[in-house]
Amino acid sequence: KYSVYARVAPEHKVQIVEAWQKQGEIVAMTGDGVNDSPALKKADIGCAMGKVGTEVAKGASSMILVDDNFATIILAVKEGRGIYANIKKVIHFLLSSNIGEVLTIFIASIIGAFALGDTAIWGVPLLPVHLLFVNLITDTLPAFALGMEPVEETIMQQKPRLKSEGIFSKGFGQTLLWQGSLVGILTLISFAIGCNLSVGSTEASLAAGQTMAFITLSSAQLFHCFNVKSRTGSIFSKRLFDNKALWLAFFAGVGIMMLVVYVPFLADLFNLINLDFIHELIALGLAFMMIVVVEIVKFFLRLKKEN
Repeated sequence: KYSVYARVAPEHKVQIVEAWQKQGEIVAMTGDGVNDSPALKKADIGCAMGKVGTEVAKGASSMILVDDNFATIILAVKEGRGIYANIKKVIHFLLSSNIGEVLTIFIASIIGAFALGDTAIWGVPLLPVHLLFVNLITDTLPAFALGMEPVEETIMQQKPRLKSEGIFSKGFGQTLLWQGSLVGILTLISFAIGCNLSVGSTEASLAAGQTMAFITLSSAQLFHCFNVKSRTGSIFSKRLFDNKALWLAFFAGVGIMMLVVYVPFLADLFNLINLDFIHELIALGLAFMMIVVVEIVKFFLRLKKEN
């Protein structure tokens, strides 16, 4: 392998690019002249000079350095990595949340059909209107905000991804499954408590179970949006408050959920009932377990990485 090439003819530049690509490398090529355009086009990333570069070179390039400064390439790579990371965070949040919703309905249907006796109160934990609310509010608002996450300081210390590396590689798919399952399990526990536990002014009923399940699912997803800020880093790090849009989405989601639960005509529209304070506390406590469990798993992942 060679590190430096001198007195290279235009056709040699293309050969050099192809040689590196055959070895599985991602090749960036810089140039400013007409004779650089074939190599700029052939490279994975062609970088043309914005000030002194020809229009032909700019047209053949994927990126134009408007300040003609090679250091700008590093900033561009950092920005690109940040965009990819944010896309992955949005996918992480949406898929894990939706897996939780699907598992909640699926497992509840199985339990209702086969596992419980005639004396137990059981039914569908979430109505279509509940799922519609979750998908439009507690899924959508945080997802938009996660797309605006600031670039992590350590992102340039990460190793480059391989071309063959899929988005669900390196345990990402397993993370989606277990976190989605956790959302579903917490929601089902909340539903079962509401259906079978009478506390204070709230009698055990299907409506109580559905109301608790709705609060737990909505709140768990709102809490979960902070979990996906980092695959292994704690949410209680200094990055907790670096995305104002995420906090705005969180409080907006909480506010809209409270309106639906406590405003009478909205509660009637969503088939929700007023719960005793203990029931509400249990529902929110189960939702907060989303942060507790994920933080514990992240802690052990960090220990494993250090060792």
